[in-house]
Formats: sequence, C-alpha cells, structure tokens
Amino acid sequence: MTSASPAASVVVPSRGGVRRLPILLGGLHRQERDDFEVIIVLDGDIDRSRIAVERFIAAFGDRLRIVEFPENRGRVAALNAGFAEARGHVLIRCDDDLEPAPEFVDAHVETHQQNANAGVVGLYRNRFSDTRYARVYGRPRDVRFREEAYTRPVGESWVYWAGNSSVTRATYDRVGEYDADYSAYGWEDIDYGFRLRQAGVRVILAPAAETTHNAAAVTTRVRMKRAYYSGAARRLFDEKHPTALNGQAVEETRSSTLWEQLVALESTVLSTGTVEKAGAAIDCVIPFLPRYIAEKLVASGVEAASLAGQQTEQNLKRTF
Repeated sequence: MTSASPAASVVVPSRGGVRRLPILLGGLHRQERDDFEVIIVLDGDIDRSRIAVERFIAAFGDRLRIVEFPENRGRVAALNAGFAEARGHVLIRCDDDLEPAPEFVDAHVETHQQNANAGVVGLYRNRFSDTRYARVYGRPRDVRFREEAYTRPVGESWVYWAGNSSVTRATYDRVGEYDADYSAYGWEDIDYGFRLRQAGVRVILAPAAETTHNAAAVTTRVRMKRAYYSGAARRLFDEKHPTALNGQAVEETRSSTLWEQLVALESTVLSTGTVEKAGAAIDCVIPFLPRYIAEKLVASGVEAASLAGQQTEQNLKRTF
C-alpha cells in the first residue's frame, strides 16, 4: 500500500465506544488484505476511547488515524469528517459496533471491482444475549429481515443502506456528503441510499460483506426507544423525499388493516416520556406468554413506537 492511494478507507464514527472499538479494530487487524487505512472519528471522547484506539497504532502503523471532535457533533458530522480525510479508492462506512470477518474489506473492494457505478451494502448478522426478547423477536426477526432483503427487487435495495456500506471515491464526490439535517438518531443512511438511487447508482447487497453486529437493542425497552427516535427521523426523510416510500414501512411489515388499527391505537399513548416504560412493561410480561403472543406483543410495540415518533412534533436531538 502506498500512503497516497490505499485500495480502501474504513471510516468509523464512534461515541462512547471504548468497549466496542477494540473488538472492531481486532477484526480489522485480521483482514486478509492490508492495502487499506482506518479512520476513527471520535465524536467527543466521553470514555477514553482514544486510549483504546491508540493501543492499536503499533499494529496498524500509519494505516490508522484518529479524528477527534472536542464535543459531540453527531454521527453525520463524524461520517463526513472521516470521508473528507479518506484517501482510498473505496470508502467503507463501518459502525463501531461491528465485528468484521477477515474477508470484510476484500468483499467490499472486490464487489466494486466487479460492478461499476455501484454502492455496496453488507447486511448485519445481529448477535443477541440469550433473553426472552431475543428468542421471541430479536433472532427470528433478524433472520426474516435478511431473507426479505435478498428477495426484494434490486431497485429497492437502497433502503438497506446502513452502517456496513461502501461507495467509490468518485461516487462519493458526485453524490456528496451525508445530509447534516439528520442531527438526531437514524435515517441519514437511508437518505444517502435514496440519493444514490437518484444519481443512477445501483445499490448491491453483497452476502460476502455480511458482518456480525453486536446489537445494542437487546430488550423491548431499548428497541422501542430506538424505533421512536428513528420514527422522528423518518418524518424528516418523508418531508425531504415525499414520494420515496409512499408510506411504506422499511423494517416492519404491517400485515392487515386490523393490525394497523391496533398499532395506531397503541401509538397514541407513546411519547418521549412513556415509550421506555411501555417497552419495559412488555419485557416484564413476555417471559410468561406463549411464544407467538409474545412475538406479536413486541412487534406491535416496536411498530407503534415508530409511528408515534413519526407523529411527534418535537425536535429530537438524542443520540445513541
């Protein structure tokens, strides 16, 4: 690798990642190829993450660089700062809670070599603690999500743009930065996927780039909270791109009018102050319910939280 032109740049936005970053960097150090650089963007170091990263400098040498914000500026700002520093031909976004397999970088680079004018997504394989939530909802939903993603029409693959994705430098320069209007939690990635589609860039799901994800949403409480904040960010996406989804759900599938009515009713009692309490209550009861009913209870709570978030008028600035 020459310092001026590595094959790839792996850009990692991180906040509060002192426990996650060593797992990520360990995986990147075990890659099958070494003609890539790693750029860690610390979005305000609140837990001595820099020290955790610096322990890997001897292993990576000048292939590892740190960009540090003195205070929290948000994930979009971290991503844009990392990509601005990147020198690689392929720019890989890699969130700090991933655990890349040895073929991770190679899968992104080779997929771009085989597909001109493309964006590449590696889906997550979520790792859960062994909880009732994981058994009735988290793990089954994770499997269904990947199955549905691979059977979705190619023209709709942009909706899966997320924390394991890549474009070439030429594409990034043409499409531009992540949209800084997404200052809270989520949807900056799906927005970018849609902008790729608008620019005529085909988004490809690459099975070889699938990556273990140490899931943060390991309870209904956390999952509903994230769905609520994500729903609020979805509202911004719909305002920017009113015909992109036409009311379609991305992650959750509404199966019937009766189900929609149930979710809509449940959403009316959820707010910033109640969504975590509702999720915690569901966590308390699902160990005592039959599996099917427990799964439906969690699913309705998650969908209701997302819908409530979409309907909120609050400017949610919470980051995760």
